[in-house]
Amino acid sequence: MEAPLPLNIFIVEDNEWYGELLLHQLGRNPDHHVRRFGTARECLEQMAKETPDVVTLDYSLPDSDGEHTLRQLRERAPQAAVVVISGQEDVATAVALLRQGAYDYLVKDASTGERLWSLLGKVRQQVRLRRENEQLRLQLDARDLGNSAPILGAHPTMLRLQELIGKAARTTITVSVSGETGTGKELVAQAIHARSERAGRPFVAVNMAAIPRELLESELFGHEKGAFTGAVTRRVGRFEEADGGTLFLDEVADLELGLQAKLLRVLQERELVRVGGRQRVAFDVRLVVATHHDLLTEVRAGRFREDLYYRLLGLPITLPPLRERGTDVLLLAEAFVQTFCQRNNLPARHLGEDAQQRLLAHPFPGNVRELKAVVELGAVLAEGDLIRSPDLSLRSPAAAAGAAAQSLTLREQANRLVQECLDELGGDVLATADRLGVGKSTIYRMIKHHHVQVR
Repeated sequence: MEAPLPLNIFIVEDNEWYGELLLHQLGRNPDHHVRRFGTARECLEQMAKETPDVVTLDYSLPDSDGEHTLRQLRERAPQAAVVVISGQEDVATAVALLRQGAYDYLVKDASTGERLWSLLGKVRQQVRLRRENEQLRLQLDARDLGNSAPILGAHPTMLRLQELIGKAARTTITVSVSGETGTGKELVAQAIHARSERAGRPFVAVNMAAIPRELLESELFGHEKGAFTGAVTRRVGRFEEADGGTLFLDEVADLELGLQAKLLRVLQERELVRVGGRQRVAFDVRLVVATHHDLLTEVRAGRFREDLYYRLLGLPITLPPLRERGTDVLLLAEAFVQTFCQRNNLPARHLGEDAQQRLLAHPFPGNVRELKAVVELGAVLAEGDLIRSPDLSLRSPAAAAGAAAQSLTLREQANRLVQECLDELGGDVLATADRLGVGKSTIYRMIKHHHVQVR
């Protein structure tokens, strides 16, 4: 059961009787710290000393009109939920205030206090998310994760993930990470490396699906001069590059069976032979592997060696899709927006209520990667300090391709569909091929002939 969350509430109301009524109704919860102010000036002066979570604002004050006061409140406390209360039901005014950043607009009557009480439930959820986000950032900073990006999340599955990362980091056990594309498998590998005794040594990542099959053996194990046409010098492979550190093999299920046998032998012997060479080279790496496939299913289908499967299994970690992480989507979205605005010298921006509800309703087939792209674009498109629902581009690649289908040739339609799918999946060739139901060689051929590109 979640602990009660205290809320700091300001009531700005010049009618003493009505102000005392709201003060009594909202103060029934012992976790509400409620203050009343008779003028806008008194409220703004107090905000120089403390920041409210909620402000109820009378539209007609003796020293200021509602729109002007709302602008001042939004400038001084952009994260506060401002609920405007008016004696008149004016739709045009309500729409204008909501566009300006008001959380809600209520008509003043005897039931206003009860409606405010109901609104506070939603506000409390947002405040809790913001505070959890801040707390998680502090915790992650204290753990000294070096250059790795933080893994944010308050959902129970993510808290359990943090525990597993800590346990993995204390040993050199192989870790196998599974999860849909875009869930953050490489971030897990980076976090394990950063928290381990190997943190000062290299972290090397290899995406098996992004490397042509004929080059993959050389990429992993290196080659000697003259090993094949174009091998004009000796090349050290990724295993040697990661010596003493951590090697992350992404999309390991994409390995062909012949190379799977070579990888198994290298892992068993802890030695490798470069392509075209004879010298055995010892190495010491911590191995983390990842895939969006079910490796056991691949074993049963004969596409993955059973002995290699058990060699790589080690400590299994499964990342949940974003759609199963509840309100983590809002926590992550706010963190992405804050980071993006800081890096691009933009004014601080936050998600409006309508944008939050739309994000919570979206299934996010591209998971965290898709969310990051969507909210960063939203921060660019937003007109004010709030990102609204129209600023969020949440369209599927298939829908986008279909919209322009009539004016394109069949080849152009195919190229556009593949390119948009590649972009959504972060250049992951294997995942793109799986989603579109084509062979990965088709995608590689399109890349080779410059019909599409990994960007």
